[in-house]
Amino acid sequence: MEISHTHAQSQRVLRQRNLLVIVSVVLGVLAGILLLVTATRDREIVLQPVLARPLAVSSSGVSREYLELITRDTAVLTLDRSPANLEYWMKSVLEITAPSAQGKIRGDLMKIVNEQRGSSIAQFFTIQTMEIDPKNLWSTVTGDLHTIVGNKVVSSERRTFRFDWQYSGLSLKLVGFGMVTTGKEKDQ
Repeated sequence: MEISHTHAQSQRVLRQRNLLVIVSVVLGVLAGILLLVTATRDREIVLQPVLARPLAVSSSGVSREYLELITRDTAVLTLDRSPANLEYWMKSVLEITAPSAQGKIRGDLMKIVNEQRGSSIAQFFTIQTMEIDPKNLWSTVTGDLHTIVGNKVVSSERRTFRFDWQYSGLSLKLVGFGMVTTGKEKDQ
């Protein structure tokens, strides 16, 4: 009798162990599936503090509105400078630059800083039009580039500047920018 009771108890413990193993495997597979779903799912951040409407940034790509706002702010940042803010200007431009492009852009910025340091030349840019291509990650701004010497505006010329971007994860970074030259401007 004792043997049959021990055998029945062993069988019950064996069934409980097998049931526990099955439940553990099912929970492990479920956790793996949930981890896979969260890793491959698009991420999104909603930006709202100073915008007229909520703006979402998604890992699936750059929205036209987001690229337009970033281009506007970057154009103002890169094209408005004076001898008084050169260090801040260069640091700010490098903060929004992709790591792969920082060496080249830093070299170009250093040339500008060395030319403008100690002078009384400042410039600012007023945007007139903007063209955005979120698929190919570039944008152009056209407007008037004003040059000031001392406190007198010495020139105001219509110019177009192009900005090239890199989007990775939820981060949009600058990889290059410069003035677009047409045939007429090259002749001058």
